[in-house]
Amino acid sequence: MAHHTLDTRWEGNDLLVLRDEHEFDRIRAGDIHRVILACRGGDTPSDLRFAVIETTAEFIVLPPSSGIAGRIHFERQNFWMARPCVYWVDERRVTLPRRLLPGVWLLRRPEPGYVRVPHEELAGVVDKWPLEGPQSWEQRKWAHIVRNRLLPPAVRNQGRQNPR
Repeated sequence: MAHHTLDTRWEGNDLLVLRDEHEFDRIRAGDIHRVILACRGGDTPSDLRFAVIETTAEFIVLPPSSGIAGRIHFERQNFWMARPCVYWVDERRVTLPRRLLPGVWLLRRPEPGYVRVPHEELAGVVDKWPLEGPQSWEQRKWAHIVRNRLLPPAVRNQGRQNPR
């Protein structure tokens, strides 16, 4: 059984999907309405389990091995910041249609492979996901920093009465 590599890269305003270094799909950046990043346990590129790109006509599901979390995002940070279309969801709180997770029962892959799915087939499923966002990776990182920061002493003592 041959093992094929899957990769993504930007070419102009198009997102290319490559199999074994040969282009086999192209997604126009202007057609992207929403990107959903399904992560487990955190929000770093290594936590990504799969990405779903929504266009007008369909959804494109990409596995983390495609590079969608790395070069694709970080090479075009300004693009993603200008287009608030990146959403987040905990992978444990989503379901995908069974056909997108190939394999038989115990041998079923935990992550989907690359696939295009007609919009009407996946829209009802995605609409039930508890999405957070829109928020770019950079915005999400800074929100976590602010949220995890210890409150300054003046705020911690705000509820106490000052002795007179």
